[in-house]
Amino acid sequence: MRKLTIVFHHAGGGHKSAADALKATLSSQKEPWDVTLLDIQALLDPLDLIRRFTGLRIQDTYNAILRKGWTRVTPALLVVLKSTIWIYHAPIVKLLRTYWAENPADLVLSVVPHFNREIAESLRPVGGKIVGGKTAAKTPFVTLITDLADYPPHFWIERESEYIIAGTEKARQQALAIGVPTDHVFLTSGMILKPKFYERIAVDRVAERKKLGLEPDCPTAIVLFGGHGSQVMVDITKILNEANSGVQLILICGHNEKLAEEIKKLPTKKPIAVVGFASNVEYYMALADFFIGKPGPGSISEALQFHLPVIVECNGATLPQERYNAEWVTEKGYGIVVRSFKEIAPAVQRLLDSSTFAEFQTRTGQYSNRALFEAPVILDQCAERTTAATEPQPV
Repeated sequence: MRKLTIVFHHAGGGHKSAADALKATLSSQKEPWDVTLLDIQALLDPLDLIRRFTGLRIQDTYNAILRKGWTRVTPALLVVLKSTIWIYHAPIVKLLRTYWAENPADLVLSVVPHFNREIAESLRPVGGKIVGGKTAAKTPFVTLITDLADYPPHFWIERESEYIIAGTEKARQQALAIGVPTDHVFLTSGMILKPKFYERIAVDRVAERKKLGLEPDCPTAIVLFGGHGSQVMVDITKILNEANSGVQLILICGHNEKLAEEIKKLPTKKPIAVVGFASNVEYYMALADFFIGKPGPGSISEALQFHLPVIVECNGATLPQERYNAEWVTEKGYGIVVRSFKEIAPAVQRLLDSSTFAEFQTRTGQYSNRALFEAPVILDQCAERTTAATEPQPV
């Protein structure tokens, strides 16, 4: 059985989610892979990486910023992170080489940004080592971008990148522009989603909406801001209520119990369903007519998988790597981008205009994402094309 190591971390939820989804799919196919997940942050803890400067692990710092909504500081944090990785390049490569020596793999897949130069270098045979009269095999290295586009320099795609899996044409072109050979860049039909998002969900929307205390025929938005919610969800609820928008809301607050309780206490003219952490977001997506949230690649892709038009925000506080996502939504005609959620009421009114909504539904209805099933085929190709079948050395 071929061995695959997927490198991930816990900064944001998308990287671990993609790793888990791929492991489940690759482990259950007809010719399965033996899949190991490697948390690169845990591996690098002995270096005290980032904590020397911040006192916190980078993923903890990043997740705290998301919870607090302090996203305007992320450009500065990225500078600190990139500088630290540059300073610790050699020790990082050494730690990774030690790990590969103890845990060899037939292929390594990264679903994280920032560390791909170090991972690529760590997989190169050292000094053209000869084993049994042949050059030591180089483990093939694949980077799967879990954003809709790269945020160069030194974010996802590096000059050392070997194979790239991109979920949009923009990301594919970025890989080609940096010099990755055309036949080493693969395009999927979207982001990797959890397996449940690829299943057909048959729900009685009338009955299920009633169970949640919602009106069966009222326009319904799902409001989602990641695993910890966002205080802006309170503002959105208040503004839409005061504007007599005529919409009801399903608000997913994640682990933020305080936020959920605050929203539940709000007086509203239309019903709202306030949900805490939900492992079945796809169920709530199936009950909604459109999506309101931040322009995260995962959230947008999940909404589109259910053919929901989206309303997202993009401004100076938007995470730098997510700003292209808003452009993409506009380019594709999948929804509306607002400068601030203070503008949510007119945006909802515009979206729900009969002709406009019909157009958005047509566009989103054409969206088809099979990335979770396309990626294994690509990984098979990368494994087959690698130089693992080493050339005998001339006598």
